[in-house]
Amino acid sequence: MAAACPSTAVPVWLSEDDLSCIICQGLLDWPTTLPCGHSFCLKCLNGLWVTKRAGVDGCPWACPICRKGPSAKPMLHKNPLLQDLVDKYRQAALELEAGPEPGPEPAPAPRSLCRPTPSQVTVQKSTTKVIQELTDLVGQLINIAKSLQMQRPGLESGLNNAPGIPHTDSSSEEEYSLDSPRNSVTFSATQKKIRAILHNLEEIRESLPGMHGSVPRQEAPREQVQEMASPLCLLPDQRCPVPRKASHCSLWAISPTFDLGSISCILEVSNNCRTVTVSRSLQPYPLGPERFLISQVLCSQSFSSGQKYWEVDTRNCSHWAVGVASWGMKRDQMLGRTMDSWCIEWKGPGQFSAWAMMKKTDLHLGLPEVVGVWLDLELGKLAFYSVADQEKLLYECEVSSSSPLHPAFWLYGLSPGNYLEIKQLNT
Repeated sequence: MAAACPSTAVPVWLSEDDLSCIICQGLLDWPTTLPCGHSFCLKCLNGLWVTKRAGVDGCPWACPICRKGPSAKPMLHKNPLLQDLVDKYRQAALELEAGPEPGPEPAPAPRSLCRPTPSQVTVQKSTTKVIQELTDLVGQLINIAKSLQMQRPGLESGLNNAPGIPHTDSSSEEEYSLDSPRNSVTFSATQKKIRAILHNLEEIRESLPGMHGSVPRQEAPREQVQEMASPLCLLPDQRCPVPRKASHCSLWAISPTFDLGSISCILEVSNNCRTVTVSRSLQPYPLGPERFLISQVLCSQSFSSGQKYWEVDTRNCSHWAVGVASWGMKRDQMLGRTMDSWCIEWKGPGQFSAWAMMKKTDLHLGLPEVVGVWLDLELGKLAFYSVADQEKLLYECEVSSSSPLHPAFWLYGLSPGNYLEIKQLNT
């Protein structure tokens, strides 16, 4: 934002969440501030008070966040400072989206003098460099995967009897034992290398929109590597740190249940505690410090070690977030906006994102009808998959917490009837 006096201008970085209404999750519109200090859209607050007249402790005009308020409806006034900030933020966002204004077009040069501009040359060199990096990484991945296979001569059934591979006698069983400490360290280190390279590959592929078709030769090696690595995920006595497909984690599948002590009064659960629905009226849950003030809920199950996998059906909810959080997560904060919660969030087409360490990452993907959640606390990894039709990795991040983690959910509180369902998996 430009200032009248540049010498006094102070850059202030704001995100949309800083100026958002917790009720509608959009930018504040005619913001009004309650005596407790919390601000909301005037229309959203009036609508909530009219439709949720049950109130809290006999107070129908309670603040949706701190649940405090007078017995009589307070006079609501526009907060001009907040409105000015919202207007400036919206204008700045529009200017960033539109980009710089185009200047006058220069006269076309004669054909014999036409040469690539410096920016065109930079783009061309950058694209060539990225493609070369992709090629090199695929080659590294193939070599590591092959060396991994050679380190495990007894990995696949019948491999010891294959031509060219000597049979190991009892004296060498210790050397190739899956439980051997030396081989376990080597195996774990190699897996980490494969995972790191795969992660780099995905980042490079995403940085080349529209270029996938121009380098089809890269696809075959990747499929070949996946085929070589997939038996590692299928071993019943081995962990699967980052499965190629979510279904490979069926050995770690669970069906957690919603916790009635943390659920918001805006939500209600089914008898089996695996379906949570946005209620049409406030539920008479006893108030307490563990209950969420916004439409969120944790599961009763907590995890501090090992690997877990569960699936969530999102087809009947228009706005939702699915992730994990510690039990100590603040009850007036949204999932992902704290240092002890992680999630992916769908707010409509073009509004799909992931939240980790209070940082938002836009996901340019379609709506996942069923979300698979893979939590590996041994490696400190969290991954989300779309598993309804074709299994696809949506997002992966690191997790760390000093306390156990619970499955966590958010549903849009102003859309009664919306619901999420934790699928019953065969375990």
